Amino acid sequence: MNDNKVIRDYLDSQSQCIDELMRNNLPTIKTIFHIIKKAKIHGNIIYIMGNGGSASTATHFASDLLKTSLTKNTKKIKAFSLSDNTPVMLAWANDTSYEDIFKKQLESLLEKNDVVIGISGSGNSINILNAIKFANKENAITISFTGKDGGKISKNSQVNLTVPSDDMLTIETMHLLICHLLITLLRKSGKPLFTY
Repeated sequence: MNDNKVIRDYLDSQSQCIDELMRNNLPTIKTIFHIIKKAKIHGNIIYIMGNGGSASTATHFASDLLKTSLTKNTKKIKAFSLSDNTPVMLAWANDTSYEDIFKKQLESLLEKNDVVIGISGSGNSINILNAIKFANKENAITISFTGKDGGKISKNSQVNLTVPSDDMLTIETMHLLICHLLITLLRKSGKPLFTY
């Protein structure tokens, strides 16, 4: 194995994916930003969910929304990762089905005009799809970050951003990059409370 070639090829593939994201998804990114900003203004809650690496991204994004996005003299964002409460998820998985671990949480929490964000590299995670469908019925706003061909989740979400890649590592990297971009937009829309 040629280490230098692997490094160059990998970084080059990430750069190409970013270029394609920029060419094809600027309107979608702006739409998601304005949905989040509106939720902030009106006090709606943003629920985020994912499995595996996407669960990590959901938690990271919720954390950034709760702290890093804060700007002076403005309302705070209400954000919650549905992937974080392990006992609740295991209880629903054990007593009903793993396919409903996010939907069942939303049944207790979701209100009209709240925002539900599903993160799925394949776009076919059934537990996320079930939660998105439920959220649509409850008049929430649904957003998905997917990869590959977008899967079923992209077709059921009101707003979808599909990363143009079939490589799961690249998809997960781009999802986190998009989350950080959205945080940056929020910080630039006011005077950041924290500097880094």
